Amino acid sequence: MVDQTAALPRQKASSLSALGSAVWAHRWFVLAVMLLLGFGGWQSVRAVLGPAVVVDLVRRGDLVETVVASGHVETPFRVEIGSQITGTVDDVLVQEGQRVTKGQPLISLEARELKAAVLQAQGAVAQAEARMRQLAELTLPSAKEALRQAQATLLNAQQTYDRTSQLASNGCATRAALDEAQKTLDVALAQKRAAEFQVFTASPGGSDSVMAETQLNQARANLDTAQSRLGYATILAPRDGVLITRNVEKGAVAQPGKALLVLAPAGDVQLVLQIDERNLGKLALGQTALASADAYPDRRFAAVVSYINPGVDISRASVQVKLTVKDPPDYLRQDMTVSVDIEVAARRDTLELPVRSVHDLTSGQPWVLGVKDGRAAKIPVRVGIRGNSHVEIVAGLSAGDVAVPQSSGVVTGQRFRAVLP
Repeated sequence: MVDQTAALPRQKASSLSALGSAVWAHRWFVLAVMLLLGFGGWQSVRAVLGPAVVVDLVRRGDLVETVVASGHVETPFRVEIGSQITGTVDDVLVQEGQRVTKGQPLISLEARELKAAVLQAQGAVAQAEARMRQLAELTLPSAKEALRQAQATLLNAQQTYDRTSQLASNGCATRAALDEAQKTLDVALAQKRAAEFQVFTASPGGSDSVMAETQLNQARANLDTAQSRLGYATILAPRDGVLITRNVEKGAVAQPGKALLVLAPAGDVQLVLQIDERNLGKLALGQTALASADAYPDRRFAAVVSYINPGVDISRASVQVKLTVKDPPDYLRQDMTVSVDIEVAARRDTLELPVRSVHDLTSGQPWVLGVKDGRAAKIPVRVGIRGNSHVEIVAGLSAGDVAVPQSSGVVTGQRFRAVLP
């Protein structure tokens, strides 16, 4: 026989467990129904009032319009340094990127032949100077002394001729004696003239003096040339600056016309940009700008527009613009890439709206989606200058008006609920 007394508790426990499961199932059902009712109510409200959309507010503020472009750093000009003579490079005294001063030696060339040429020219100068001293100290005094002797001989010959002529007229001297006296007089006169010529040629302005002086000047010119060529053996920095290129090494042959080094002179630094030709009408000389090197994006420095190319690069549809940096930071390097914001216009205390809420901004007929009776409404506007993220509202909206961003997906006539950011 089955013990029914022991089976009754088990049946009771089983009934209670089934009842508990039914109660929990009923609670989940009630919760699901409540959630469905809530979601349906929320959808009903959303359908009546429309979706919540974060809108932009028309505010007053200061607005700056900039033209953004990228370019590179360069000096107003660069100096290519080369050799004026052909020679073998003996040593390169500087490194690329080194800062140099005017007159600093940069490259030395082999100079043995040049030094020998200088010594030879110095010898020629010394010889020419000795010739000048010889004329002044020996030749000219000797010529003057010979002239005095010739003058004395001529005077004696003239007196002898006069006496012989007197005696011949009185019949006391023969014709042969008179002829001899005449011959002696003629010889003395010729000697005097020769002595005078020697004095003249040896005196300053005479032919010997001019020839000696010419030889001296020529020797000195040859010495200057030789010394200059020797000086060319050491290539010096023509001005202060930074060496940005080095195309020479020890042992190479330097030739005139070949650039060995390239120097970026110290002074003003320029930023060279290529700007879209559509922005040409906004640019003007003297406009200020803020620039930053791509390597140091957080460190900005001032620049001023100093040059606008009158021509347009047709291949790139751009205009070359140069900006001068009066106080360049130390970290700027030649050909470094920079980003520049040129301030082309500014408005103080003007109405502004984020660009994202303006439709057809570049079409000439811009408009925004505003709010009218809880629905999106198309509102034509007139815009002014355009900043990086905001645009000036000249007409169509007032301070405090709202506009729907283009990315919201709201269309004209749609009901929605405006939510301020």
